[in-house]
Amino acid sequence: MSEHNEETPRPEDSGPNAEDVAHRIGANSGIERRGDGQIDVLKTIGGVRGLIESLLPGLVFLVVFTIWQQLNPALIASVAVAIIFTVARLVRRGTLTQALTGLVGVAICAIFSRVTGEAKDYYVPGFYTNLAYGAVLAISVLVRWPLMGVIFGFIRSENTNWRESKTRTNAYAWATWIVVAVFAARLAVQVPLYFADNVPALGAARLAMGVPLYAAGLWVAWMISRPQPSAKTPDTA
Repeated sequence: MSEHNEETPRPEDSGPNAEDVAHRIGANSGIERRGDGQIDVLKTIGGVRGLIESLLPGLVFLVVFTIWQQLNPALIASVAVAIIFTVARLVRRGTLTQALTGLVGVAICAIFSRVTGEAKDYYVPGFYTNLAYGAVLAISVLVRWPLMGVIFGFIRSENTNWRESKTRTNAYAWATWIVVAVFAARLAVQVPLYFADNVPALGAARLAMGVPLYAAGLWVAWMISRPQPSAKTPDTA
């Protein structure tokens, strides 16, 4: 009978645990921080250039369609702007993922609209995106792993230690609900405009409730989840 020399798997070899996953999410959230550890909202959304890149394709689509009431020129103009931004990022040696993200998003919106022949369907992918993000964030609160705690906890060097405090967990739960409210508000305003076939109002709402509203929600979430003075340390500002 041959002897088996297989080793029993050690706990650390069984795969990443919840804290490992939380650390990875926090490290790859895309949310930036300043040197003092505070959240940098403008840098998080890509700075002024990122703000322009996120708003201009949609703005061009809305303006061209509103003026000429022609779908194809509006779609072409929107995609062309996204392509210009993509090329500019590649020329500046940005990563391929960063360069293509915006273009892919605009292209998907254009495809939806072109397939149906309806200008309002340019905004449909955004509905699904908001619904998905909002659902994930809400579920994270319900399972006691509020995502804003995972992300902000990493930025504040709390890691996942905040889960040991009911007060901190609740604070991050509220912070997460704030961001959920951003996605819910978008749907509450924009879906009725979609069914009312009010493309100009829908486009304007999408622009106003896009990156600017998200940035505002992120800032509010950060502020309401700040550690209380008695709980502050130099790393948890």
